[in-house]
Amino acid sequence: MNLAFIPSPSTGVIELGPIPLRGYAFCIIIGVFVAVWFGNKRWIARGGKAGTVADIAVWAVPFGLVGGRLYHVITDYQLYFSDGENWVDAFKIWEGGLGIWGAIALGAVGAWIGCRRRGIPLPAWADALAPGIALAQAIGRWGNWFNQELYGKPTDVPWALEISEGTNRVAGTYHPTFLYESLWCVGVAVLVVWADRRFKLGHGRAFALYVAAYCAGRGWIEYMRVDEAHHVLGLRLNVWTAIIVFVLAVTYIVISAKKRPGREEIVEPAVADLAKDGEKTTDAGSSTDADASADASSPDADSSSEDGAGAPDAQATGSEAGETPQKADRS
Repeated sequence: MNLAFIPSPSTGVIELGPIPLRGYAFCIIIGVFVAVWFGNKRWIARGGKAGTVADIAVWAVPFGLVGGRLYHVITDYQLYFSDGENWVDAFKIWEGGLGIWGAIALGAVGAWIGCRRRGIPLPAWADALAPGIALAQAIGRWGNWFNQELYGKPTDVPWALEISEGTNRVAGTYHPTFLYESLWCVGVAVLVVWADRRFKLGHGRAFALYVAAYCAGRGWIEYMRVDEAHHVLGLRLNVWTAIIVFVLAVTYIVISAKKRPGREEIVEPAVADLAKDGEKTTDAGSSTDADASADASSPDADSSSEDGAGAPDAQATGSEAGETPQKADRS
């Protein structure tokens, strides 16, 4: 008998009066806020404008949710379209079921639309958001804990996850793969932040590093899971997906580093234009001040000229009148 384990919540819903607060949805929402908050800080540090990350996230998040749900429904279609199943359940996103692969892919489409509308390069925005996405995944994985889903093989380790009897699950203690992935994602976020500061990653390479690092962890964590999944050549579909995406991400990092080394100097043209306008205004103000100073000194010069010009005239007048100039007193 295992005396030490991680208990699972008795319910995945908290009733706030007439409003049901579902743990899965709550974790997703908190994750999105953290990603946008952290991404905004990194975007500003790179020379961007505050609020730009959130504006583009308005496009990326809905696309990502739709993409994540589509990937899950397509790869696990038997859960919704087999005999005895209700296809309407495919729309019940609050009950769990988001595929990160689809979420990132379609979310990128939404981000591209938002970036294009703002005249911002998508790779730069993705680099700023990359560690925030990893943290959002770390938080979102706790939604699986609320739903008692996506756990691993049976085990009696002290950190085993206790699962209660329910639909399509057997009571017992299992590997908490949700926790493994959550901790891994925190590590990925730390890695991306460190590497970005150390190597000045740009042109999408910070995002590619996040993708590669996540896939490296998802591969072995996915291998531990016991939930139903499609297999290809003896491996779960998501393991193959992780391998393929990992190779693509690493390839992008290598090729991008050779073709476009360094980091973007300007990530938000509008901010750069405002800075240039400010410099022009300052220069114009300096020129105006200089002109004003010159104008202020002009009357004195004119006055001196007039005085100097008047002296000879006075002398000439005196000579013409027959006056003898006085000698200096030398006594």
